[in-house]
Amino acid sequence: MSVSRYTYLGPEGTFTEAALRTLPEAATRELLPMVSVAATLDAVRGGQAAAALVPIENSVEGGVTTTLDELARGEPLVIYREVLLPISFALLVRPGTKLEDVKTVTGHPVAQPQVRNWLGSHLPDAHWESAASNADGARLVQEGRFDAAFAGEFAAATYGLEALVTDIHDAHNATTRFVLVGRPARPAAPTGADKTSVVMWLREDHSGALLELLQEFASRGVNMMRIESRPTGEGIGRYCFSVDCEGHVTDRRVGEVLMGLKRACAQVRFLGSYPRADAVAPQLREGTSDKAFEEASDWLNRCMDGRA
Repeated sequence: MSVSRYTYLGPEGTFTEAALRTLPEAATRELLPMVSVAATLDAVRGGQAAAALVPIENSVEGGVTTTLDELARGEPLVIYREVLLPISFALLVRPGTKLEDVKTVTGHPVAQPQVRNWLGSHLPDAHWESAASNADGARLVQEGRFDAAFAGEFAAATYGLEALVTDIHDAHNATTRFVLVGRPARPAAPTGADKTSVVMWLREDHSGALLELLQEFASRGVNMMRIESRPTGEGIGRYCFSVDCEGHVTDRRVGEVLMGLKRACAQVRFLGSYPRADAVAPQLREGTSDKAFEEASDWLNRCMDGRA
């Protein structure tokens, strides 16, 4: 495996590349753009790269379904880091293009809902077609296939374009979450402000089946930060659930949640425990600390020994 190479969703000039370059270790790695999320992750699975950075969640559109599905299927991978990147778009054009010249625009499908209102107000008659990524949209503008692309302003220089309009966003404080993914290994030590991710499959479909899984978290005071259902491909109505929760797998409350899920689910895929990018520590309810679990375990042992 190439320990000096990181892959990312390309081509050059994507928000994913910008997010990757915020990591200190990126300065000492070969950064290799890939054409899709699947190719980005498969390079890690195949040993061509040590890790991959991919988008997983957007504050406007929610989960990036391609990434969620790729992490749920195929050879297991785990998350080691996350990056939060504020997102603001620029309208990139070939030099000399004016706003009234823009008849066709492009960008990543996730970008469109983030600029829809601006587009309706300023370019109501422009025709939109999606691109594989925002940077790929910029490349298509460079080639003359579109008049403009919504992308990061930093992509303009890469593709010989100009930022006709900057700081475009319908939702203020729009943020995309990216994850650094690698092959399974022992999780890093807990920091006190961690996140754990899993995918879980129902054993059988019955009334209250999902509630039973949610109670594994609730009864142990583990806050779920995100839950999304994704089709398994096995037929209509067959879904798995992608979950992020507060805490680290070595926390007693989180470990017991995972054990409960393993007993109740047809399958559970552990996607890693890793530091939260916002460094926010969980607020523990009374009775959910490691100390409380240890005291309860000691009490049970005394009961079995006749010493309670």
